[in-house]
Amino acid sequence: MNYPNSVDELTMTLRQGGYLADRGLATAVFVAMSLQRPILLEGEVGVGKTEIAKVLATVFERRLIRLQCYEGIDTNQALYEWDYARQLLHIRALSDRQVSDEEAVEKLFSPKFLLERPLLQAIQAGDQAVLLIDEVDRADDEFEAFLLEVLSDFQISIPEVGTVKAEHPPLVVLTSNRTRELHDALKRRCMYHWIGYPAPDREVEIVTLREPKVSEALARKVVAAVTRLREMDLAKPPGVAETIDWARTLEFLGETGLTAEVVDVTLGAVVKERDDLDLVRNNLEEIASHA
Repeated sequence: MNYPNSVDELTMTLRQGGYLADRGLATAVFVAMSLQRPILLEGEVGVGKTEIAKVLATVFERRLIRLQCYEGIDTNQALYEWDYARQLLHIRALSDRQVSDEEAVEKLFSPKFLLERPLLQAIQAGDQAVLLIDEVDRADDEFEAFLLEVLSDFQISIPEVGTVKAEHPPLVVLTSNRTRELHDALKRRCMYHWIGYPAPDREVEIVTLREPKVSEALARKVVAAVTRLREMDLAKPPGVAETIDWARTLEFLGETGLTAEVVDVTLGAVVKERDDLDLVRNNLEEIASHA
């Protein structure tokens, strides 16, 4: 992979891809890329953890391979599986040709019947890929331990095929929303960075970078209102993604400001929980006054 030569160069490259990274995040990513270490990004929902992996893949022209973690995910779903349906059809074809058992087994467990899942795909792609392991905190402890082993060696052993090893490891981005605490062993293996909500001025810059049609004046009003929403006791405070969506919605509707009525009818762009909607609608005038 062609690495940037400095933090400033990486920051500029990310910006050209539509991602505004602060100095701390850009430095963490630069070190991770240069030292070929995974980077673990934690933070609130919607602050850009997943997005940076997508942008890195785009700006460096690498393949994005995404492993979405969830409760109950196992190693087969992450590594590889055998295509049993195709193997069964092949068995029938071989039996018609009266192939020996030994030859049949050899043919059955060849790479053409291997269903490659994200981790195997990333190991084979090597430094031509960005591997996104998304919401790793949703997986269980056993799967986390398995990930640690894979990320340490970037190789796996397939009994029927042999060992597959990455000559040069992919860039690995792990994200976590902290629904549970990750083990120290995984954190030690990675560069770490916490992504919080951006300062208002930076969030305005993010909105206008991602949505050039949105005026700076409207962006400032939206960011001010979102900042107030985050101060309220909401079950799911809006992230930067929701700020962008709200600004985009208002621009599309031709709105230039945020009155109580405008806030009311466009809340679905920024607040996504019924109880949160009720709470916000009881404070429409106050929220509009902050815009």
